[in-house]
Amino acid sequence: MLKFFLLLVSLLSFISVPSAGARVYLDINAPTLVQIPIVLPKWKSVDKAPADLSEKVYEILSSDLSLSGFFKVIDYHRLPPPLQNKEGIPDTLSLREWTPSGGEILLAGEVLFDAGSLNVKLKFHLVDLVEQRHLVGKQYEGHIHTLRNMVHRMADEVVLQLTGERGVYTTKIAYAGFQDGGKEIFIADFDGAGVKQITQNHSINLSPAWSPDNKRIAFTSYLKRNPDLYLIDTDGKNLRRFSFYPGLNVSPSWSPDGKQIAIMMAMEGKSDIFVIDANGDHPKKLTKGHGNEASPRWSPDGQRIAFVSDRSGSPQIYIMANDGSNVRRLTYEGNYNTSPSWSPKGDRIAYCGRGGGRFHIFTIGVDGSGLQRLTNSGDNESPCWSPDGRYIAFSSSRAGGSKIYIMNSNGFNQRRLTSSKGVESSPAWSKRFD
Repeated sequence: MLKFFLLLVSLLSFISVPSAGARVYLDINAPTLVQIPIVLPKWKSVDKAPADLSEKVYEILSSDLSLSGFFKVIDYHRLPPPLQNKEGIPDTLSLREWTPSGGEILLAGEVLFDAGSLNVKLKFHLVDLVEQRHLVGKQYEGHIHTLRNMVHRMADEVVLQLTGERGVYTTKIAYAGFQDGGKEIFIADFDGAGVKQITQNHSINLSPAWSPDNKRIAFTSYLKRNPDLYLIDTDGKNLRRFSFYPGLNVSPSWSPDGKQIAIMMAMEGKSDIFVIDANGDHPKKLTKGHGNEASPRWSPDGQRIAFVSDRSGSPQIYIMANDGSNVRRLTYEGNYNTSPSWSPKGDRIAYCGRGGGRFHIFTIGVDGSGLQRLTNSGDNESPCWSPDGRYIAFSSSRAGGSKIYIMNSNGFNQRRLTSSKGVESSPAWSKRFD
């Protein structure tokens, strides 16, 4: 998919503001986040580009910016009447016309379309309405089939210009979903669109985990009536069973270099944490003792593994070195804590904990400080971080059956990922696809 995208989409920068010393409009690490009001005028159709194409670009872009949680989007329907029908990119002399819009930033653009080649060009300018100056302008070009990807890349650039770090709109989320009496593995875009089913074996498939290069997904399946580990390419091809020792082969987690996978196995009458080569060979047991161990998760630097153990009498989060040494307990609050997930910086761990009779998502510093509860309704499980650390995906039953949700890492802006009717669980976030 990545190679296909790169062949079809080219990026041409025609106006750029140097990043060194550039103003950061929004500090996402601030204790209180104030959304930036951003104005989206109508997009202009150029060279016989269909009006519905411009409307589609506008719809995707507006949704992307709203989903980020960083922006208060002011669409053209809410503008003062004199501005509602203005289209395209304003010139510098006319920027003062947009002062009554109520926005601090203006994002304007136009669409060009070649009906013969089915190629689309998207051109946008980002403008600071307070300082009355252009910030950046870029053009994206590609086949119409890559339209959504181009708009996502545009939204990434907007986030970069205003926060100092690129967005995650080109990432994807894998998850397990109910389908025809079984559970299959699905992939969706960051905004919940482009849902694709990648397993079709009519069995129970669980716990997807992206390889570091985004090319494969490891998961557990009962296809052979035993919980074995499988690998599959992200296009649904090349399914391969690679860990099928008797008993459990579940909860895979790739090492950052992609050479090993940490898993939970039951080879001696209880569950333990093992590390195996990515081809399924050379299993090495890491945990010792009488407790049941589960849910291993590799740290971003590859030096540590977080896992769950009931060795203290109840499930708690522990951290150990990648060779099984230096084991220490992380969580002490609550009597049932599971599903650890490292932040990309390796400074915090998200996990599922029971509190008040329900399961909720918490984060905690790797030194045990700064415990925060992020959810309040329903049962919430299986947290995982976005590659930039700004978001957490999780499953929640707040609206009935379990569904995948996304929230900002501080717990704000919680929203459902897809509109599917089936039960969904076990989200896993990819790295960026570019």
